[in-house]
Amino acid sequence: MSINSIDSDIKTSVVILNWNGKNLLEHFLPQVIEHTQSEKSRVIVADNGSTDDSVYFMQINFPEIQLITLNNNYGFADGYNKALLQIDSEYVVLLNSDVETTPGWLDELISYMDNNPEVAAVQPKILSYKEKHKFEYAGASGGYIDRFGYPFCRGRILDKVEEDMGQYDKETPIFWATGACFCIRKKDFTEVGGLDGRFFAHMEEIDLCWRLNARGRKVMCIPSSVVYHVGGASLSKDNPKKMYLNFRNNLLMLYKNVPRRSFFFTFLIRLVFDVLAYIHLIFKGEFKNAYSVIDAYRDFFEMRESYKSIRRDNLIKATQKRIPTQYKGSILLQFYSGKKTYNSLFGK
Repeated sequence: MSINSIDSDIKTSVVILNWNGKNLLEHFLPQVIEHTQSEKSRVIVADNGSTDDSVYFMQINFPEIQLITLNNNYGFADGYNKALLQIDSEYVVLLNSDVETTPGWLDELISYMDNNPEVAAVQPKILSYKEKHKFEYAGASGGYIDRFGYPFCRGRILDKVEEDMGQYDKETPIFWATGACFCIRKKDFTEVGGLDGRFFAHMEEIDLCWRLNARGRKVMCIPSSVVYHVGGASLSKDNPKKMYLNFRNNLLMLYKNVPRRSFFFTFLIRLVFDVLAYIHLIFKGEFKNAYSVIDAYRDFFEMRESYKSIRRDNLIKATQKRIPTQYKGSILLQFYSGKKTYNSLFGK
């Protein structure tokens, strides 16, 4: 179903990718509509080949909401790629189905983008739906990455999640914006090639933001916009498949984006850290998760050849060899030396 002709006058499309999430749509969608729908913004649900009755539920209960139906589950990455091909608006927001919005959340993001054309993408402050005084693991108040590819956030380092006491309420450049609520100019999304469909899920928004940053575009966190995220609605944190995708996709992302002069050292140190992670999982008795690390490395080496031309293209188009928002040290070493908050990394 193409909707270009329907929303040609719409400035912002808020796109919820759904897969077997009828219960989440039933719970969260009414509030999203209330806080979002206007003359210039529309909510769109893209169904990613659901096998529950999500589509029927939408048709009966929300006939006014534009619905894109995909014939298979293409994962987060290619699901959004295919949905956004059918959407024509200046801005698109990738919004998880398990997100509770707040009044004005979208206006804050779009107003900032309108006034800062050098910015390609923004995210709001992401708080936990279950513990609303805390940041949420996947995004918090903006994402960063260290030199060895480990992501962390303002408000969350490894598994240490901080309480929100206003300490990260300043608008600030970030390395990556969370896929839970990711606002981007459609033009920028298209020009850098969108999300990597082969990632399926996990790390795809970081990879996208790496390409944006490397080409001189900015990514920002706008904490005056607030949403609440459940998290783990598709795959739980300790799911072996999630472990596999995180490791495999992170390695592919490094291969795609790290400059030639530093790739060997980066990969070597990363391999050492991952061997230690594997041993740690074995000692904890988490054998399936440990084997997921091995599977991730096996598939990374098998897939690497097919990414050579993509890596070459990324490095040719990169105008910034050093991205200011990339943390130059190791977040693992800092964390285990006692620095477990974002501010503590910089002596605050």
